[in-house]
Amino acid sequence: MAGTVTKSMAGSTGNELRKPKVAATPQNIFDQELHATYKALGAEQEGLRFETFAKAMTGYLNLRQEGKLAAGKQLLTVIDFDLPSTEKRLWVLDLAKNEILFHTLVAHGHNSGENEANNFSNTDQSNMSSLGFYATGGEYEGKHGRSLKLEGLDEGFNTNAESRSVVMHGADYVSEAFIKQNGRLGRSLGCPALPMELKDQIIETVTGGTCLFLNKSNAGYSSRFLNQDAAIAALVPQAVNGVS
Repeated sequence: MAGTVTKSMAGSTGNELRKPKVAATPQNIFDQELHATYKALGAEQEGLRFETFAKAMTGYLNLRQEGKLAAGKQLLTVIDFDLPSTEKRLWVLDLAKNEILFHTLVAHGHNSGENEANNFSNTDQSNMSSLGFYATGGEYEGKHGRSLKLEGLDEGFNTNAESRSVVMHGADYVSEAFIKQNGRLGRSLGCPALPMELKDQIIETVTGGTCLFLNKSNAGYSSRFLNQDAAIAALVPQAVNGVS
């Protein structure tokens, strides 16, 4: 039966095989652009889910539109806390070249959970990670050596990052060896801590006004930067002119 159907379909030239045309609305163009970028990056092969990528891109476009990111750097760093600490859940994306520059391990806050991060806070001394969008600041030498300041941009979710000293830094407990010995990564006081062998390269790459997004589904997180209408207007110029 299957062979018969295949032969019939292959020989058919009727209208029943023609796919319906999709209207070139701003929303459809936006969706197509996101999928095209996702594919060009090879993000699926590197374990970055499209749902997470789409949220990160929406915020990135809104932040660029509002002038909160450096104009000359098209970089987006994504951390997906839907994944456990034993998996590589940080990606640095070069959107100008459609390249994934880094894909590696990253730690979450001590009180956010054991292997999985489930609890988040913007409160000082909480020792939890904070969700949402950040703009990277400048480098400095701290107690963890070379570190990178982070500016939390989501009111109520991560805007106390600076006062909490939530920064990017390297840590010995972010390694495959630590996972092998303990069944999970070590945990920070809320910082997205990086592997020691990559922290210099990553910090040097993303410093100075690039976008960082920390994701967790179903954690009560919301953001004005996830306004897709504004992102559509930023990515699809025709949307502003009322294309439908």
